[in-house]
Amino acid sequence: MKRKIDRHLDAWRISKNRKPLLVRGARQVGKTYSVRNQGGNFEHYLEVNFEEEKDIRKIFEGSLNPDMIVEKLSAFYKVPVLPGKTLLFLDEIQACPQAISSLRFFHEKKPDLHIIAAGSLLEFALESLPSLGVGRLSSLFMFPMSFHEFLNSAGDEALARAVSAADFNTPLEAAFHNRLIDRLRTFFIIGGMPEVVQNYILTGDLLKCQNILDQLLTTFIDDFAKYKKRAPVARLEEVFRAISFQAGQKFKYSKIDPVVSSAVLKDALELLVKAGLAYKIHHSSAQGIPLGAQIDPGKFKVALFDIGMHQRLLGLDLSNIIVADDLDSINAGNIAEIFTALEILSYGNPETRNQLFYWHRESRSSNAEVDYILQKGRQIIPLEVKAGTKGQMQSMRRFMAERDSEYGIRISLENFSCFDKIKVLPLYAIYKLFEQERQPLEE
Repeated sequence: MKRKIDRHLDAWRISKNRKPLLVRGARQVGKTYSVRNQGGNFEHYLEVNFEEEKDIRKIFEGSLNPDMIVEKLSAFYKVPVLPGKTLLFLDEIQACPQAISSLRFFHEKKPDLHIIAAGSLLEFALESLPSLGVGRLSSLFMFPMSFHEFLNSAGDEALARAVSAADFNTPLEAAFHNRLIDRLRTFFIIGGMPEVVQNYILTGDLLKCQNILDQLLTTFIDDFAKYKKRAPVARLEEVFRAISFQAGQKFKYSKIDPVVSSAVLKDALELLVKAGLAYKIHHSSAQGIPLGAQIDPGKFKVALFDIGMHQRLLGLDLSNIIVADDLDSINAGNIAEIFTALEILSYGNPETRNQLFYWHRESRSSNAEVDYILQKGRQIIPLEVKAGTKGQMQSMRRFMAERDSEYGIRISLENFSCFDKIKVLPLYAIYKLFEQERQPLEE
């Protein structure tokens, strides 16, 4: 399967200023798969899994001298570990904190060795370590597959190229547009978890995909037992399920369980965010940039990390999604708005922890809300998401007038178009908001 992160791994591999790399993201999003693919570019590849082979942790006890560690790993696995010729992959590294601490010394004393680390609960381990050494490690944040990655992996490269060639002044031909809407419905059903996408590519069986999603959901919920020292498992599951049911609206702990302390529920949510299973959408007054400097900590929305997981938790009717003329009839779960959030994160810069923002003004005389706001250079761009092809945009126009915005973007099932100061962007083409960021790696 073709992933955006592969280009970034290629860039890291050939960089002269390369540092040990942390690949970060939730479980099952494809971290190990992508690193193994990268291993094909090397003469030798050595993968160490600290959860499967607990005895290997002893190598990292005592001295963290990289030469001694490499010598022992090479002897244990009978694989040469040579700078420039070997990719050393330390998987599930959160199970061995000493291995995480050793990474800074690899940068200092063995900078020519290609070394990547990953782990499903890596964020918790990083939090507990006193210091990793500023500037000695680099990171890539990974997400479930985006819609564009799905198209390119499912044999729809021609559709993907058609989207790339279109713009606000050059819409797609109706046949291409309609086909893309059909593929988008499929993606809403299966989501971007690589195992589910791969099953769909091989079998085309949507019901089997739903079964795999249910199995993955069970696995994630079972994993909450690993967090029990930080939050009760029951509270974690309650909050996890509540995220989908409160999608598209201000998140309120009181709607989960009014008799449970909001502090307990808040801790549970923060753990889910740290594990990469949920993303906060922060309220920003958007009076200037950066947007993150103007957030209201008490106002935020939350999006589940995968659209397939989202619709399974909601119990949306599969047949409705397949035959609906637009998404309004199935949008009780704000599926278009959540999809947009996940696409924005997927296409952002993977080298930083990107944030999502929205704008909301509450007053008796003037209540207004813009689904998302983006910072492009020194401009603040409002984004309004519509599940169909109709809908008013009073809030976005009000925002544009007050902020003197150069333009606003309407994201919907409509084809590319432009009128007044509004640019219409199809839901299937959200990645085009980030084309300038993508260009250097594609050249």
